[in-house]
Amino acid sequence: MSGIEGKVVAITGASSGIGEATALLLAERGAKIVLGARRPERLEALAARIEKAGGDATWARTDVTRREDLAGLVKLARDRYGKLDVLVSNAGIGLISRLDDLRVEDWEEMIDVNLKGVLYGIAAALPVFREQGFGHFVNTVSTAGLRIVPLQSVYAGTKNAVRTISEGLRQEAGDSLRVTVVSPGAVRTDFAERMDPAAKAQIDKMMETALSPDAVARAIAFAIEQPDGVDVGDIVVRPTAQG
Repeated sequence: MSGIEGKVVAITGASSGIGEATALLLAERGAKIVLGARRPERLEALAARIEKAGGDATWARTDVTRREDLAGLVKLARDRYGKLDVLVSNAGIGLISRLDDLRVEDWEEMIDVNLKGVLYGIAAALPVFREQGFGHFVNTVSTAGLRIVPLQSVYAGTKNAVRTISEGLRQEAGDSLRVTVVSPGAVRTDFAERMDPAAKAQIDKMMETALSPDAVARAIAFAIEQPDGVDVGDIVVRPTAQG
């Protein structure tokens, strides 16, 4: 039996990209998957795909900017499966631009999704993990927070805030909870679809050597499958060609 089999894993941002790849991989390895994202038609199709392959999945439309949606996703996991082992806070957006462009609404949206969305997940799952006596937070951050470059300052700021909060959570968690941050580099997703043309051109160039989402999913699986008492705190996964 793997360290994943039988675990109940809730995933935000599960309808595409890293979230979708993680759901498929963990389901294949025997986890019970609770899918959350804003596109219900994608979630329904993904759950059906998992079940057709012999897995077990359920889903709920989840907007991580709404605290009640995160509470509902955690409740769904407990109602359906009786527990929650892992919360993968993966939902994120990268509306990158120059600060001079003053795209304040984009800044606010990144703060709401990338930062507050993770905090709402912690608020929903932490009391449950305390009650159970076990639980694992996996938070997707970014290599953008490790190497700051133009256009990405606000995006990187939100990801570094999550990194800092995750470390504080780890230190407060005690010996029964685990906290992992995963920092992907360039990954082939729809990350750039809402960017302005100049920023999109920068990201499209990076996509020439980008990772498959499956590579990040394997990193997340590695952290989850560790035995009790082993906490993989920080994983960086990026293309070998990325500077």
